[in-house]
Amino acid sequence: MSCREIADFILAYLNHELSAAQSREFERHLAICPACVRYIDSYNKTVQLGKAAWLETPATEPVPDALVRAILEARKAK
Repeated sequence: MSCREIADFILAYLNHELSAAQSREFERHLAICPACVRYIDSYNKTVQLGKAAWLETPATEPVPDALVRAILEARKAK
């Protein structure tokens, strides 16, 4: 498996969607390629940071009443 294939199959690997043979080949490459290990580490950190961002800020914030009224009034005007 090449470094390019590692990048192409990283999500499938991390989601355990590769066959046993593909996973072994993936891991065999990781055993000899520190650059790909760093790539996977940075990928995992990016995913963790993305999830953490949503923990700090509510996923949906209430829409201000004034904005709702303005939108409804604008629709009536059409």
